Amino acid sequence: MMAVTGQMPMVKVVGANGQISLGKQYAGRQVLVEEREPGVWIVRTAMVIPDNERWLHESPAVTDLQAAMTWSLNHAASDTDIDATLTRLGHDQS
Repeated sequence: MMAVTGQMPMVKVVGANGQISLGKQYAGRQVLVEEREPGVWIVRTAMVIPDNERWLHESPAVTDLQAAMTWSLNHAASDTDIDATLTRLGHDQS
């Protein structure tokens, strides 16, 4: 079953280079294009996640990142006692 958008179908002309314009509101967006049968395409906006960043969207990384963001909202950034922090993290400045 198809979703009803409330908009009338638009007639677009495929240019000599095989392209159509979807409108400026979609400029720079990534889309998935599925050819269901010859001459029938489904075009959907999408967000592509690079393979090397996919782990950031999986558990437990998502939970850890959300906890870190919550913590950072409740603890103001400070550069006091930076030497002790660098030493604790193993980045001694000596």
